[in-house]
Amino acid sequence: MDLVRHLRFFVSVADEGHFGRAAAALDMTQPPLSQGLRRLEEHLGVELIHRTRQGAMLTAAGTQLLPRARLLVDDAERLLAEAQRIAHARGTVAWGAISALPDRMVTGCVTALRAMSGPGTAVATTIANTVDLVADVRAGVCEVAVIEHPALVDGVDVGPVIKVPRWLVVPADHRSAEAERPTLPMLTGLSFAHSPRAANPPAFDTVVDLLRERGLDADTVTARDDRAVLAAVAAGTSFGLTATPPTETPGVTWLRLAPQAIALRLRVIHRPGGNAQADAVDRVLYRERLR
Repeated sequence: MDLVRHLRFFVSVADEGHFGRAAAALDMTQPPLSQGLRRLEEHLGVELIHRTRQGAMLTAAGTQLLPRARLLVDDAERLLAEAQRIAHARGTVAWGAISALPDRMVTGCVTALRAMSGPGTAVATTIANTVDLVADVRAGVCEVAVIEHPALVDGVDVGPVIKVPRWLVVPADHRSAEAERPTLPMLTGLSFAHSPRAANPPAFDTVVDLLRERGLDADTVTARDDRAVLAAVAAGTSFGLTATPPTETPGVTWLRLAPQAIALRLRVIHRPGGNAQADAVDRVLYRERLR
């Protein structure tokens, strides 16, 4: 049997908690999904899912086996991605960056990679979160990536930490926007718009701890990129951090507050042997470092 395909059935049913929704997510009908799951249970010799009128519930065995099944499915998808990269991306440098990296730095890195790779070489860019980029470099999907520090970086080679400027953005009509000497405690009552913790738990915890140390214990709301941060700030309910330099933006004011403390800390990670690409990207970041 196609074990990975049938494990994908199991993971989808577990995630959706319903056979109909799982079938829709897999772009198939329910009967073959149900039959496939039965075949998997017979193959493994254990029942994975309780079928009920309310939906699908994990059995004790299903609960124990789900994490391993998810790993196998994810690894299979990464293997396919790597195979496609090798088969179709010859002459292409694949690299990635976090969404917090400003546009001018993203294009600077692309230009540097293109220049050092020679004529006829394309540069493919992936914008993702730190956790996914580390996994992509480890799996060989990307040769090099720019991630936020701190982060879990086992299995990849890492460069030094580089701090680049980051600003506090607040609603234009908030009292801190007009204050001669704004402070973080002035932002009490506003939520903190930030990327989700799952995108990079160590960096998320570090910035929340920093705010608390400086007298601000704010609730967090999810903003997956700078555009979402600015939208939340313009709505008047949140503040945020951005490495994008001050620009005229309706409803938003940039504050230069505690620059060393709130600087964006970056690291270049790469696969073993990818030093040339990593050095090219590192030079771009170094030119933008916090002075």
